Amino acid sequence: MRIFRILSVVSIIATLAGCASDRRAWFPEYADTTPKSPAQMQYGTYRYGTSYGADSSQHTMAVLLPTSGNSAQIARGIRNSIEMAILKNAPRGLAVSFYDTGTNPSVAIQTALANNPEIIIGPLFANNARMLRNAKPQNLPVLSFTSDETAVGDGVMTMALMPTNSVEEIVKEMSRDNVRRVAIIAPDTNSGRTMAAVAGSAVGMYNMSVAGILYYMEKNSEYIKSVAMDAALYSARKVANDRAREVLSDILTNESLSASEKADLNKQLNNIAKNDTLGDVPYDAVLFLGAADDSQSMASFLRYYGVDSRTVRFYGTAMWDSATLANDITMYGAKYPALPETNAVFAGAYTEMTGASPSRLATFAYDATNLAIGMLYSQTTPAAYLLDPSGYVGIDGLVRLMPDGVNERAMRIMELNASGAARVVRGASTDFIRPIYNMRGRYASSASPRSIDSDDINPGDYINIPERFRSKYRISSYSTVRADTTPKQEMITILPEDDSDAIVSPEFRPVKMESVSRQYIDEVEING
Repeated sequence: MRIFRILSVVSIIATLAGCASDRRAWFPEYADTTPKSPAQMQYGTYRYGTSYGADSSQHTMAVLLPTSGNSAQIARGIRNSIEMAILKNAPRGLAVSFYDTGTNPSVAIQTALANNPEIIIGPLFANNARMLRNAKPQNLPVLSFTSDETAVGDGVMTMALMPTNSVEEIVKEMSRDNVRRVAIIAPDTNSGRTMAAVAGSAVGMYNMSVAGILYYMEKNSEYIKSVAMDAALYSARKVANDRAREVLSDILTNESLSASEKADLNKQLNNIAKNDTLGDVPYDAVLFLGAADDSQSMASFLRYYGVDSRTVRFYGTAMWDSATLANDITMYGAKYPALPETNAVFAGAYTEMTGASPSRLATFAYDATNLAIGMLYSQTTPAAYLLDPSGYVGIDGLVRLMPDGVNERAMRIMELNASGAARVVRGASTDFIRPIYNMRGRYASSASPRSIDSDDINPGDYINIPERFRSKYRISSYSTVRADTTPKQEMITILPEDDSDAIVSPEFRPVKMESVSRQYIDEVEING
């Protein structure tokens, strides 16, 4: 089993082999500059590095958004933020042109490039970002909104929250909580497998171990239930529980016992009968890498299948930053990373102008526009300004852009307490003077599924029977591999030759083995 664990770790690390074949760092020398206090780019005030109040210099900015098609509404929210930033902060000499990538992104990109902008904001999607990266001049900076690490580089940067940041932030918190072994559960998608690989690497980096990696189909209740059963090792633990109860009941029914022996065996039987399973799972934390609703359903099944909330803690990613989890008692004590609250002044102005609350993409767009304006009117080079290792404080908190195109965002840690609102248990970092993340430069591809690594379960380890009956009531181990409940050796119970040894004392009250109804679990509804 030790060899299996070593090979599993090696297989996870092997997936982190830098699949960035199409992208290169943009002015990488700035990555080695010593960070200082970050510059402020809060709503209404922005430090550009120079005064431009009377500056009428002409500068050009292009914006690429899918303002037509299925994503037009999302693009509209982003455009609203960009226009707000321009109206509030841009000098008179700034010319901004919008190009629609919703119908024909290739034409939109070529048209925008033909007009020689000094910086581009957008596009929204990874495939368009790749297209732009391949078509643009090397020195032209781009502030996109894709969260796909493979779509950035060569001067295409992103303002979106990077999944790797979210994963490492929560893994750091797990380490602070003294977690030792982690079960990773992720959606069976390309991004889910990539995040699982990142999580596996981060878990090892913070001196923990991976107990297993399991995948499920998104928004599929039956599949989620099946994966939860496997993660809980339910089949083997259930059979082990049944066997322990059987042995105790057989001894109580068929053997001659002293009063103290009967009392002790009855107590054990009563304690075991309170649960459907026997023993604990071989991990003390579960890291969910999926959306909030799927994680909520998976957590409910795990609790139902005997994963004890007193010994196993739940953790999620920034995808949990949703009010839907706040009232769920099943998720009590679960933690996840989240961006700081959006600047209240900006949120109020945005709502007044649009009639809706700003999305995170809208806030990213506001900061992107302010960064672009700052770059255009700065006395430094575009790369020196955008890649300042000290970062900037915007309406979503602390952020800095990296030469390989990704970004780092400071995040806080939230805890669910079933009160209707999550509470902050750890605030976000306020500067980059001490590194926030250690996963820089690691680009994960995919992590293969891996069953929960566990020793076999022997019911005899959980019950204590009189020594004189041990050879008579042989108890076999049950394998946990792939939920295989077949015992490794034949299960043998030696019964008395007649009923002369039967217990007739009125003090003996056998415990009825009741089955647990699962109707409410089978009827769980997963909202789309």
